[in-house]
Amino acid sequence: MERLLRVLRRTLLTLFGIQMALAIGMSLVDSYRRRGKKPKPFPVTPPTEVPVGDGALTTYTYGQDLYDAMLAAIDGAQRQILFETYIWKGDEIGEKFKAALAAAADRGVEVYCIYDGFANIVVSPRFKRFPPTMKVLRYPIYPAGWKFYDLARYGRDHRKILVVDDAVGFVGGYNIGTAYATEWRDTHVRITGPGVWDLKRAFADFWNLNRRRRIGTSERPLLLETASTWETRIRFHRNVPRLWMFPIRSMYMEAINRSSRRVWMTHAYFCPDQDFVDAMKAAAQRGVDVRLLLPLKSNHIVADWISRGYFSQLLDAGVRIFRFRDAMVHAKTSTIDSTWSTVGTANVDRLSLQGNYEINVEVIDPAFAATMEQIYAADETNCLELTASEWAARDLHRKFTEMILAPLRPLL
Repeated sequence: MERLLRVLRRTLLTLFGIQMALAIGMSLVDSYRRRGKKPKPFPVTPPTEVPVGDGALTTYTYGQDLYDAMLAAIDGAQRQILFETYIWKGDEIGEKFKAALAAAADRGVEVYCIYDGFANIVVSPRFKRFPPTMKVLRYPIYPAGWKFYDLARYGRDHRKILVVDDAVGFVGGYNIGTAYATEWRDTHVRITGPGVWDLKRAFADFWNLNRRRRIGTSERPLLLETASTWETRIRFHRNVPRLWMFPIRSMYMEAINRSSRRVWMTHAYFCPDQDFVDAMKAAAQRGVDVRLLLPLKSNHIVADWISRGYFSQLLDAGVRIFRFRDAMVHAKTSTIDSTWSTVGTANVDRLSLQGNYEINVEVIDPAFAATMEQIYAADETNCLELTASEWAARDLHRKFTEMILAPLRPLL
């Protein structure tokens, strides 16, 4: 028995070593192939404003348009700015945001900033030196501290939020960086009306949960002065791993399960659990037009290969798969039955749905859903549709690679 256990242990370690070596090798080769290559132009939908309830939502699908609107809001701030991002590059765009936030602080605006330490580990330390007039929280690379055994303390801060005064908020998939301004296809929304308060509360709750990481126990909490207003058409769903709260997955599952006509989803990385896949398959099998739009080649080749492991069963069930060409699509959006839509920061993978701090806005409004459908239709013009026969005819080495990498799904 002891010998059997030893052989089994060695076999498992060998298999895991092969998987990791293959994943690292694929990443290195892909990085080498990408050197010097620039994405090609892709369809862009202009910013579109839709009245929703007592406010409005404006969609952005081109980074430069979004950054112009965000910087204009920062420049017009009078009382308070709440800024949170996963990646904040120290390049031209990153410097513009840093300068605008610093200028606002200099004129007396309260400026709070949060960025993820791990996501910005390669950013120059010089860039990450901020003036004392700004309150900046660097979410630590290793957030668990002494409680290394507490899995609830390992989530990354993957959210992207900007709230200016009580007037306007922004949320979506865009990080801050020059490449994202013109080379990536993503989706963000600008929000006015009562929904801004919920976005502000989301920022404040995260700040207050982690404020002692910035200065110490004397750091005062961020207090909210605006009264809460219930907006029936807009809801924010926040994953908070520290509190074991993961409502975004449930939001998706409920919406897909009640769909009757169409489910159109766009995701940068698609590594769901089997229950999520089963919900999509069941919808397609009852006649719903289920479509999944993914990058043909994302910036994470291992995630691409792992997501392909789901293609056979999805295609067999009638799900249509579209792959976005020549540029990275980083959006995390869906629209269902011309009524329900979501835009946010959460990918359909374990890290986003059951690991990281994320935020998605859920909108129940036909006019906004029509805008999301128009964006989806424009994106489809830049896609290649994958057919079941084409997928079944793929090379044997591709099938083997998918099989070898499949056990890594729970890690992504």
